[in-house]
Amino acid sequence: MFLTYLRRELRRRKRQAAIIALGLALGIGLVITVTAVSGGVNRAQGDVLHSLYGQDTAITVTKAPSFGSGGPGGFRFPAGGNGSRPSAGTKVSVDNLTSTALGTISATEVAAVTRLNGVAAAAGGLTLNDTKLSFTIPSQQSSGGGFGGAGGSPGGGSGSGHFPTPISVNGVELAGNAAALGPLSTAKLVSGRTLAASDANADVALVSSSYATAHKLSAGSTVTLAKTRFKVVGVVSAGSGNGTDVYIPLARAQALGTAQGNSLKGKVNTIYVAAGSATAITTVSKEISAALPGTTVTNQNNLAKQLTGSVASASSLASNLGRWLAIAVLAAAFALASLMTTAAVSRRVREFGTLKALGWTSRRIVGQVVGESLVVGVIGGAAGIALGFAGSALVGVFAPTLTASVGSATGSATPGGARTFGGPPGGFGGGGGFRQLASSATPTVHVPLTATVTIGAVAAAVILAVAGGLVAGAFGGWRAGRLRPAAALARIG
Repeated sequence: MFLTYLRRELRRRKRQAAIIALGLALGIGLVITVTAVSGGVNRAQGDVLHSLYGQDTAITVTKAPSFGSGGPGGFRFPAGGNGSRPSAGTKVSVDNLTSTALGTISATEVAAVTRLNGVAAAAGGLTLNDTKLSFTIPSQQSSGGGFGGAGGSPGGGSGSGHFPTPISVNGVELAGNAAALGPLSTAKLVSGRTLAASDANADVALVSSSYATAHKLSAGSTVTLAKTRFKVVGVVSAGSGNGTDVYIPLARAQALGTAQGNSLKGKVNTIYVAAGSATAITTVSKEISAALPGTTVTNQNNLAKQLTGSVASASSLASNLGRWLAIAVLAAAFALASLMTTAAVSRRVREFGTLKALGWTSRRIVGQVVGESLVVGVIGGAAGIALGFAGSALVGVFAPTLTASVGSATGSATPGGARTFGGPPGGFGGGGGFRQLASSATPTVHVPLTATVTIGAVAAAVILAVAGGLVAGAFGGWRAGRLRPAAALARIG
């Protein structure tokens, strides 16, 4: 009886039922689309952080370089026979592996960080630049100049000169759990093999796929760093924001690298930390800051706040405007369904009054109204899910590619690898001579926006559909339950 009456009433009021279902469908469809877009933006932001961060690590610890690290000792030129400056006509060849963008930290601090509560693992690393330069000391120097000629060729006269682009090098720890941290943790092996714990003191290297393509390298080739030949054992593909060209064992980087002319043995300039859980990241970051004063502790939470570009704009739009728009439309849909159901009850006064006169209880009439509204809500929910999938698909087709970068000041380092390095004191080229300027460029990552409807979003849509039907039915049922048979029979005539 209940189902028969319900089916007959829905067929009789098809237009009204369709309008209510459509309103609920639009609200639910918008909620699903906004949820899918928000999830897509969050995934894009996560991809950006992994690319710009350069590793799949919760926390990184760095230290600002000391004053003047970009000057004296940035490069070490070979002196003349009596220790003086090389004479005119002398050929000078420079191949230095230096750390200037970051200050050095004692390797013993890595163990100290590992012992902190909430730290699952920690590893040290060295972010370095290998700069090669070959030139001849000019016989005459001008007061305004430097060395001309690209690629380190001899030059003369005035002008700022052109210098080779340094090779970015990462010294990575290979022992134990530390091997799973740092810049190689998210890199994908393209060819050859990766670095193993047995390579700790070997002259072997991995090269990025972009660097390998540009310099026609492959497994078995060699690269020269600090006048030492490294055998390339593999080619890897890292994030688009990872500026590293070559990866070598940390021990070899410490043995060959210098900072302000001092050896880097027993030193690192980055500590990579994995927290025991995502919820412990903030707490662990504070503990590290207290244990290592003077260092900069960066985690994915505060790095996300530094994102600029369309990813940040899309995230703000999805979380603010999109969320409130979806809530407003859904509230309007619920209100429309409630008003139309209440209005329909008012038009059915004689019907419900007659049913009461025939013995129907108020509870049975209320249940009938709620049942009708619930069915309409389920229909609207199904249509809303379809609209949500369609909206998400359209977003994936027409949404532009998102971009993001993390800003950094000149002379500072971003986790993604903005390269900053210094040069020697004056003496060549007059008036300050040869000086390598710090780069303020920051890597930019391009990420496609994909809006994928999740099971959770579909479940939420079903709940909203049921809730919409119950809200509408509750208002209508309350109105129907208050009708009296006498008032209904008085309208018959």
